[in-house]
Amino acid sequence: MSECKLDHTHEDVKNKYQSVSAFLPEDMKPLFDQFFSEEHTQDLLNDVFHLLKKYDLAAEDEKTTRNNRLYMVLKNV
Repeated sequence: MSECKLDHTHEDVKNKYQSVSAFLPEDMKPLFDQFFSEEHTQDLLNDVFHLLKKYDLAAEDEKTTRNNRLYMVLKNV
């Protein structure tokens, strides 16, 4: 994933999540509910946004990598 200079808001991340949620593992969705109920650093919001960006178009091996990173973030916030 390329480096982005934009700071993504909580709302940006939520909108991106909603746009790709149908493609995410079902057991990840409650973790996102918890994630969105809390405040997070700008770096974390940017990271999650970019893990979700074009998730639906990613190859299966890329999805696996992104899922692993998302689980790591979501389970440790």
